[in-house]
Amino acid sequence: MTLERFLTKAVTSWMNEEGPNSEIVLSTRIRLARNSRHHTFPTLFTDEEAEEVLTKTKEAMKGQFDSLELLQMKDLQDLQKRVLVEKHLISPNLAEDTAGAAVFLSENEDISIMVNEEDHLRIQCLYPGLQLKEALKKANELDDKIEEKFDYAFDEEAGYLTTCPTNVGTGLRASVMMHLPGLMMTNQMNRIIPAIGQFGLVVRGIYGEGSEALGNIFQISNQTTLGKAEEDIVEDLLRVVHQIIAQEKSAREALVQTSGIQLEDRVFRSYGVLRYSRIIESKEAAKCLSDVRLGIDLGYIKDVPRTILNELMILTQPGFLQQYAGEGLKPFERDLRRASLIRERLEMDDSQLKGGTDL
Repeated sequence: MTLERFLTKAVTSWMNEEGPNSEIVLSTRIRLARNSRHHTFPTLFTDEEAEEVLTKTKEAMKGQFDSLELLQMKDLQDLQKRVLVEKHLISPNLAEDTAGAAVFLSENEDISIMVNEEDHLRIQCLYPGLQLKEALKKANELDDKIEEKFDYAFDEEAGYLTTCPTNVGTGLRASVMMHLPGLMMTNQMNRIIPAIGQFGLVVRGIYGEGSEALGNIFQISNQTTLGKAEEDIVEDLLRVVHQIIAQEKSAREALVQTSGIQLEDRVFRSYGVLRYSRIIESKEAAKCLSDVRLGIDLGYIKDVPRTILNELMILTQPGFLQQYAGEGLKPFERDLRRASLIRERLEMDDSQLKGGTDL
């Protein structure tokens, strides 16, 4: 396993798998925030303490997690860190290259353990589709193994202690990434987002807090971590997500019934833009990819894999484009490269379907 492998492959094996409700839920993430009892928390610790935490983490990982690859931020270029952010393997905060900042990654990238981010440790598990319980079980298994050699900051009444008060308690952030074009086209999201907030959940864009919902992709996660068991947090999120899935399906059915030909026209116009554009900006690409993914789900477009949205949403981001090009690119050059990559990817599907071998 090498750094290059994490930087050059847009879609990993877990993203290529079909999970439950994967026509709407792209992925599930469970993240646990943990801190060392014996070190100052990251917002106040010294560089020496940060390095001590990293050393302690390496010791805790030895023997049980040897299959994970350690990447230290100080050894990476800015562009390489940006690619890892775009793939959701590290956070923008970790990419700021503070002392002792690092990440342990599994080969198929379903496990990411960040060191010296906002907290000393952030244990992350990623699954395709809607698999919150499965992801929580895996994260807890990792957490238990690490805790055998890593003394966590824990209070009998408050629970796990974290840098941000909103994470105190379980330290759990459970989230699902959902593709919701039907609710957006029928103007229902503005009503749904405030309602979700009443259940102690929050809706964010594709890259978390402060980001846009590019391509009609939203992250829905819990806000409350204190006073509730992990299982209850996950169950509450599951209930709401299932309701949103039902509403998205209903919105899609209504669009087909009331505006079927217009919807089909929109899908194929977007498909044409992706197939033949020579220049395309990131927002337009995200919008067209969302339309095409919807067209695949509704059966308008045949023989194009559903995972193409996952893949091209990453492959067409600025960092990945420049990594693929092997050099820094100006905005106009990125728009040219983005269009070229999309065309190549779609043509590759055609070649495979026709029995061709040229990739």
